[in-house]
Amino acid sequence: GIHGGKLTAQGTVAEISKDKHSITGAYLSGAKTIPGNIAPLVTTAGTLKLTGAREHNLKNLTLELPLGNLIGITGVSGGGKSTLITETLYPALKYYLDGTFTNGSGIYDRLDGFHYLKSAYLVDQSPIGRTPRSNPATYVGFFDDIRDLFASTQDARLKGFDKGRFSFNVKGGRCEKCQGGGVIKIEMQFLPDVYVTCDVCEGKRYNEETLSIKYKALTIFDILNLTLEDGASFFKNYPKIYRKLQLLVDVGLGYLKIGQPAPTLSGGEAQRIKLAHELGKREGNNALYILDEPTTGLHFDDIGKLMITLKRLVQKGNTVVVIEHNLDVIKNCQYLVDLGPEGGDAGGHLLFQGSTQDILSVKSSYTAKYLKKYL
Repeated sequence: GIHGGKLTAQGTVAEISKDKHSITGAYLSGAKTIPGNIAPLVTTAGTLKLTGAREHNLKNLTLELPLGNLIGITGVSGGGKSTLITETLYPALKYYLDGTFTNGSGIYDRLDGFHYLKSAYLVDQSPIGRTPRSNPATYVGFFDDIRDLFASTQDARLKGFDKGRFSFNVKGGRCEKCQGGGVIKIEMQFLPDVYVTCDVCEGKRYNEETLSIKYKALTIFDILNLTLEDGASFFKNYPKIYRKLQLLVDVGLGYLKIGQPAPTLSGGEAQRIKLAHELGKREGNNALYILDEPTTGLHFDDIGKLMITLKRLVQKGNTVVVIEHNLDVIKNCQYLVDLGPEGGDAGGHLLFQGSTQDILSVKSSYTAKYLKKYL
């Protein structure tokens, strides 16, 4: 974001490792590391048990997950991790918890212990929205509160503007040329669509009358253009807004803008926005979150922030299940499920399930072999 775009280092790995200005160098040299603090295994929150999983290459497995922990699903590519968790366990949970995915799960015999959970979520890297009108503020849920503040100003009341005036989803206050998106989509037939800045509002999303209303000298567009960290400072005296902004900053997204259009977000950014949204739920507790290789595309430093976020979810009484190859993530898990030993037909066996420390003695596990060297 605004803090990037600078060339911090270039050269050989050895040269970058010595560069004091490079965060990458600090990790390469070992000056910075991702902590591997494993919390004690929780055994008092109940157990989720999936019996007879045999979709694709799964060999009639019985999976047992102690709830209330950070759980890693490990093993070589093609070993059956995604088949077991995202194609079998998750659809089965959704069916029992809220009646969806009636015909969509992998083959299994029975699921026990689901009554310990209130909900299950698959937190993936798919977009938080498909249009430029979707952004961190609308997804996490504090844009309504910002619109309330603008509607409460004296100028807005004098003009008869309610909070709907400051929405870019309904007619009235938005720019009608771009329908509140700030950009116009040009369809390119056989190429990806292109967005160009709206020539009427010049990217400001709203009409001039709406932009005449200011809150603490800023228009609604100015607020949307603040970074999340600047927004947290601006709204520090408004707990409902500040709390959600700070969650986004805490997951490492402070550089994004409050109104950053969803199509401009990377998969990793979208996933962390979803995690911040879940952290913001006051009721929390007794939910199960599934993440499939969340470190894809993330820097060492980003992975460290991700681990803090996942542990916060667990501390709130939830269960987090992570399908992952990254050893920095695996070493932080309280419980591991290892599949393999190989991929394809030679995979689908349950090599191990238990506390992370206990996997190190499993000779048939590649995960154990590399984790032992890494710890």
